[in-house]
Amino acid sequence: MSAQSYPQQISQISVEELKKRLCDAREGLQLVDVREPSEVAIASIEGFEILPLSDFTEWSDEIPSRFDPHAETLVMCHHGIRSAQMCQWLQSQGFTNVKNIAGGIDAYSLLVDSTIPRY
Repeated sequence: MSAQSYPQQISQISVEELKKRLCDAREGLQLVDVREPSEVAIASIEGFEILPLSDFTEWSDEIPSRFDPHAETLVMCHHGIRSAQMCQWLQSQGFTNVKNIAGGIDAYSLLVDSTIPRY
């Protein structure tokens, strides 16, 4: 992913709201985790597709065929910085309903599910 500037605002979802959404029907919900495989091995939430930003060039061309640009897409990383970058990029690709998970998996562990390890 380039250091390009994306001027669009990105929507956020709290980890508490994420928990509620994961407990409710997940139909139509696209879940993306942009952390590295070594991070996912430590802590993860079931149902997320793993798309490490370090491998961006390997998977970026597949995004239009793998995901619906109009479905709700929730993006997560460790604290919310990389996922915000991914949200901005997805918006630049025509995605219309993208939300950054505020605080990432670290906040999820702290505020929602303490069984998920922190790192």
